[in-house]
Amino acid sequence: MFEVVQIRLREGGKTSFFEPGNTKPKTGDTVIVEADRGVDYGDVISDIESVSEIAGEDPIRKILRIATAGDLDQIKKNREKTKEAFTTCQKKIIEHGLKMKLIDAEYTFDRSKLLFYFTAEGRVDFRDLVKDLARIFKARI
Repeated sequence: MFEVVQIRLREGGKTSFFEPGNTKPKTGDTVIVEADRGVDYGDVISDIESVSEIAGEDPIRKILRIATAGDLDQIKKNREKTKEAFTTCQKKIIEHGLKMKLIDAEYTFDRSKLLFYFTAEGRVDFRDLVKDLARIFKARI
């Protein structure tokens, strides 16, 4: 048996189980976690529960800490920076003449990675776009 809490990563993102470790999160708390993409944040959506196993889940990752005021400020700044990144990427798509539609953009919590989501009718060679964006934002795209 081990303890887990359910956390929704980002706004409306994937819901996964995390090990609380030394933290005592409550439903509604924002927490900093180790995630697939590195350090990320999410909202606790369940109380701590004891389970023997979780079927079909990826390895259980840990909650690093309950979000501090500084962490919440970082999340707010990331949202603002994401809006700028979205606009810049749209302009670059037009400059490169790519036939794709930008859907969303998001930074990881530590801003080391910037993810862009898009759709396209067919295959699109966006390697030059990625190089431009990496140079502009100095982050992994």
